[in-house]
Amino acid sequence: MTLTVIFCVDPLRPRRVDPHFAREAAAVRDHYGEIALIDHDALRHGDAEAAVRAVPRDLGPVWYRGWMLTSDEYAAMARLLKARGAFLLTHPEDYRRAHELPGWHDTFAGLTPQSVWRPLAPGEDPGDLGELVRPLRGGPAIVKDYVKSRKHEWDEACYVPDVKNLSSLRGIVAKMLALQEDFLAGGLVVREYEPYDEYGEARVWWVDGEPALVGPHPDSPDLEPDPVLDAVAPAVRTLGCRFITTDLACREDGAWRVVEVGDGQVSDLPSTVDPMDLYAHLPVPD
Repeated sequence: MTLTVIFCVDPLRPRRVDPHFAREAAAVRDHYGEIALIDHDALRHGDAEAAVRAVPRDLGPVWYRGWMLTSDEYAAMARLLKARGAFLLTHPEDYRRAHELPGWHDTFAGLTPQSVWRPLAPGEDPGDLGELVRPLRGGPAIVKDYVKSRKHEWDEACYVPDVKNLSSLRGIVAKMLALQEDFLAGGLVVREYEPYDEYGEARVWWVDGEPALVGPHPDSPDLEPDPVLDAVAPAVRTLGCRFITTDLACREDGAWRVVEVGDGQVSDLPSTVDPMDLYAHLPVPD
C-alpha cells in the first residue's frame, strides 16, 4: 500500500497544504506517497464534518501531520474519517496518552520530573493548591496545562521559585490560566523544576518503539545534543503508542531526562531536519 498522510490545509488557499507543512508534503510525494487535506480551523471551531469534507473516500490507513488538536477534536476527526473509509494509524486513546501529561507521566516515572495535576475546565477555580502540591518537594516548580506551558512568560505564568509558597503559586497559576483562556488543555499541572545544561534539548522521534530520528528541538534547531536512550527506550515501548516524540535534556548532574512526551503527528519538525529523514521511517501498512 501507499504511505498516505493527511495535512492541514492553508487557510488562505484551501487547495494547498499549510505552508508550515509544505516541505513535509513534498517529502511524502517524493516518497511516492499520497496526501489529503483537512481544515484545522473547522476542527477547532467544532465542525469536524466540514473539516474532513475534502478528504477523498476509501483512503485506507492514514497518518495525520498537522497542528495540535485536543484529544476530543482528534477523536471527532478519527470518527468521521473512518466513516469516509480513512483509518488513522494512531488510535484516539493512544493520541490522548502521548499528547497529555497524565497519560504518559507514570510510565516515565524516574525519568521525568515529578508532577501533580488536576482536571480543570477553562474558567474553573483551581481549588486547594496546597493539597495538590503536597506530594512535591519544596523548591522551584513549573506550572503548565496538560500539553503546553507559558514558557515565554517565564516569570509571570510558568516558573514558581518555591512551590510551597502558596501565595506565589496561586499568582502564577492564576496568570497561566488567564493567558490560556479557552485554550487550556485538560487541566493544571505542576512539575518539579530541574536545571539542565546549556547544550539544548534533543527531540527523538519513535516509530513502533524504535528511535527513528534523533535531532534538535525546534526551539534550538542549531543545537544537536547526543542523548543516551538506554533508559528511555523501555518506557517508550511500555507506553505502547506507534508514533511519539520525547524531548530530552541533560541535567546538570549528567543524567538525561525526559522533559516532554508528545504524539508524533503534532510534534513540530525543526527546520534544520530533512523531512525525508522522518518519513522514510513511517511504516506503510500492508
